[in-house]
Amino acid sequence: MTIQFNHTIVACRDNRVSAEFWADILGLAVGTPYGPFLPLVVGNGVTFDFATLPPGFEGEPQPQHYAFLVSEDEFDAAYDKIKRYGLTYWADPRQQGVNQVNHNDGGRGIYFLDPVGHYLELITVPYGGWPA
Repeated sequence: MTIQFNHTIVACRDNRVSAEFWADILGLAVGTPYGPFLPLVVGNGVTFDFATLPPGFEGEPQPQHYAFLVSEDEFDAAYDKIKRYGLTYWADPRQQGVNQVNHNDGGRGIYFLDPVGHYLELITVPYGGWPA
C-alpha cells in the first residue's frame, strides 16, 4: 500500500458554521456527524473533520492553510460565491494583490479566509504545472 493522506481535523468556533461555509464555497455536502466531528469529503477521498473547540478554550484557533486543486468550472463557481459573500481575496499568500486572481503555472488561483481565519487557496493548475 502506498501512503495516502486520509483526513485532518479543522479546529473552529462552531463546526456547523465552518463546515457549511467550506461546503458552500466548494460545492460539496456536509456529511453525517461522527462524534464531535462534522465531515466534509473532497473528490480524492480526503476528509476534513470540523471540530468545535472545547468550552473554556482561550483565544482563537491557530490558522492553518488548506489548498484545493479545482477544475476551471469549480473555480468559477467558488469565485462567484466568494464575491457574493463579499470576501476579500488575494493573488498570493502574503495577502498582496487584493481582490486579484493569480495566473501561476498557466492557471488561476486565489487565497481567502474562512470564518475562523484559516487560509484557503483555490488553484486550477498544480504548482509546477501539469506533468508532461
